[in-house]
Amino acid sequence: MNEENYWTQRYKASQTGWDIGHASTPIKNYIDQLQDKGLKILIPGAGNAYEAEYLWKRGFEHVFVLDISGVPLEAFQKRNPDFPAGQLLQENFFEHLDTYDLIIEQTFFCSFVPTDENRTAYAKHMASLLKPKGKLVGIWFDFPMTTDKEKRPFGGNKTLYLSYLSTYLKPIVFERCHNSIPPRQGKELFGIFQSMDGTF
Repeated sequence: MNEENYWTQRYKASQTGWDIGHASTPIKNYIDQLQDKGLKILIPGAGNAYEAEYLWKRGFEHVFVLDISGVPLEAFQKRNPDFPAGQLLQENFFEHLDTYDLIIEQTFFCSFVPTDENRTAYAKHMASLLKPKGKLVGIWFDFPMTTDKEKRPFGGNKTLYLSYLSTYLKPIVFERCHNSIPPRQGKELFGIFQSMDGTF
């Protein structure tokens, strides 16, 4: 099954246990500190994209929502009818081409099959999508990996994630979340990574 069909079936069957129904607290608190409403922002693998909704309602106009399935994008448009349709992107993240000031990561890294090839491609492509001094900010799950290749979302730990990310991005912060929602206490890492000079 290809990735688009896989995720479309998950959404249609409401098999979305990761979906908490609102912007996650660590990312919400980060957004609350942002002053520049002109930032160009991407949220890849966005699903129902509550973080994008939170940004939009606070005056951030250059928010782009990307998902491989059209189902959550349609749901987002219904909730936010004034959101520009041209900023809802049904694409494969790894084929997306553009550059951004900020990319928000809401456990997207943990959604695809955790092969070395996939995780290296993620880190490299993230770096290519950031403008100079651009930032990747978000949440990564902090729990043991499973050997079941269909048991999504997949986990990992700080050392494992850094082994991929730090090759292409400069770590600024990468620590255990102190403000996770109760069901996820102790199971999330909050990270801020900055673009390095040069291209990949």
